Amino acid sequence: MNRSRTARERVRAELTREIAEAARRQLATEGAVGLSLRAVAREMGMASSAVYRYFPSKDDLLTALIVEGYNTLGEAVEQADAGCGRDDHGGRWRAICDAVRGWALDRPHEYALLYGSPVPGYQAPQDTVPPALRDTLVFGRIVSDAHEAGTLVTPANAPAAPAASAEDLARVRERIMPGVPDDAAARAVTAWSALFGWVSFELFGQFNNVVEDRDALFGHTVASLGSLIGLPAPRAEIDRG
Repeated sequence: MNRSRTARERVRAELTREIAEAARRQLATEGAVGLSLRAVAREMGMASSAVYRYFPSKDDLLTALIVEGYNTLGEAVEQADAGCGRDDHGGRWRAICDAVRGWALDRPHEYALLYGSPVPGYQAPQDTVPPALRDTLVFGRIVSDAHEAGTLVTPANAPAAPAASAEDLARVRERIMPGVPDDAAARAVTAWSALFGWVSFELFGQFNNVVEDRDALFGHTVASLGSLIGLPAPRAEIDRG
């Protein structure tokens, strides 16, 4: 009985994976709004009723794609950070920025699902929150580690965090970067959101016919945002200097 149940579970897991892969292919051609369980079933040669046993609704399928997207992005960022020395805070920052951009360029339609226009009528459930935070938690650890090590500095002429944001920044500290003072936390939030804004501009065409050498400008942007946060330069750059 246990062997039979295990075999069924394996078959179910494999079919679930195949349905999700077919949905990702449709996502690339039709977008999230055009995603259809019936079309996925046709591509797989399955009856619609069979697909509905795995994903009862389009929203369930979208949630699965969103969770997987956040998890694969989070894994890419975690691996990039793990490849750096723990005390190379600037190098860790550069590595995770490269990982975010690289993931987005490799999987633009999944990036659009996560960070593009909301899907009309779809409300993401709480299940998506932990995966969505994976990359941000890595970033928060870098900033917290730099603060604890004394390598996080306040840039010249940096404005103070607004007093009205005190409660918001307290939540940032509690959830993402413990111990980091308000001013540094505010700059970190600005830099993290600016990173995704840059990547979105690149993917969604705002740089077309304007920015040709995007690698060079991205490198400059990452360095500038690192300076805004107060992180040191990557160790490799210091050694070259």
